[in-house]
Order: sequence, then C-alpha cells, then structure tokens
Amino acid sequence: MELTTLKVQDFVNELASDSPAPGGGSVAALCGALGGALAAMVANLTVGKDKYRESWEAMEKVQRKAPELYKEFLGLIQEDTRAFNTYMSALKMPKETEEEKSARREQMQLGLKEAAAVPLRTLRACKALGDLALPVVEKGNPNAITDGGTAGLLALAAGKAAAYNIRINLGGIKDEDFVAETIKEVQELLTAIEARTKEIESLVEKAF
Repeated sequence: MELTTLKVQDFVNELASDSPAPGGGSVAALCGALGGALAAMVANLTVGKDKYRESWEAMEKVQRKAPELYKEFLGLIQEDTRAFNTYMSALKMPKETEEEKSARREQMQLGLKEAAAVPLRTLRACKALGDLALPVVEKGNPNAITDGGTAGLLALAAGKAAAYNIRINLGGIKDEDFVAETIKEVQELLTAIEARTKEIESLVEKAF
C-alpha cells in the first residue's frame, strides 16, 4: 500500500485500524511534510509582493529548500512502515533449529537497526525544518507568521515523535556502539530543535 497516495480519510482509517503500521513514525514524517509545505506557502505569499521586496532573497531560498524537504518527509512516511514490516517479517522466521534461531536473531537485529535508522532520518529532517521555519517567521509575509510558527511547532512535535520511535527500537539492539552513537545524535538533534522552536515561538508571540 502506497500511503502517500491515499486520500486523507483513507489514511486516517488505515492509521486507526488494528494494523501496527503505519504508526507513530509515519505520522511524524507526515507532520514534517505538512510543516515543510507551510514554510513553502509563507515563502510563496512573500515573493513577488513589492511591499516585502527586502525579504524576497531569503524567501526564494525557502522556495528552493522547502519542496525538497517535504518530499523527503513524504518518502519517510512509507519508509517507516516498510522498516517496521521488515522487522515483523524477521519475527515470523522459523526457529526450530539452532541455525534457524541464529538466522532469525540476526535478521531481527538488522530489522531493529533499520527501524531505528528511518526515524533518525526523520529527526534529522525535523532539524532542517526548524532551521527553515525560523527565517520564514523572521522575514516572511507577516500576515502568515502563525503559519510559519506552526511549521516550527510541527518540527518539534515530529522530532519528538521520531525520537520516541528511535528509542523504543534501540531497546532491543545488542550493538552497544550503535545504540550509544544513536542516542547521542538523538539528544543533540532534539536540543537543537527545541532551541530553534523557542526562538520561533518568541517571535510569533511578539506579533500579537
């Protein structure tokens, strides 16, 4: 099933079903895509309007970057579900003999690493979204400042959701170096996103 081609209602129905995927990881990526689209919208509402000419250059950069970013997020919606299903397939492998058990354990570990790696990519993209939302709020069409602010909030929400999915998968991974390196990067990314969101929220609040 290609999730990104579903109608909104069909996606929501699939999400609400008893199937474990799509789940939180795909939703995190969807939130990121929506944030990227909002950033693009504000830029498009700024460029070309003479009264905001001083902001055109900054918003033209957003016009170039935002579509690349939300397309990346859209791909991650499907990737997250695919990674989870890969792990579930490993769980169903035969385990009668020692050889089968060993092969199953190996595939489960690979599956868990992939299930952690995909939301890590989402988290990295959330950092990029927060960095994109700041100039949108600073220099974009002031009539759409809350849309830019919403993009920043979505970067934080999606980032935290992605981090949840990373952490739950790390719990079953035996490779201690992989786990330690991933946890370190997760914390660094979350700290950066949280700091950027505070800047964005402060600017939005000053506009009221």
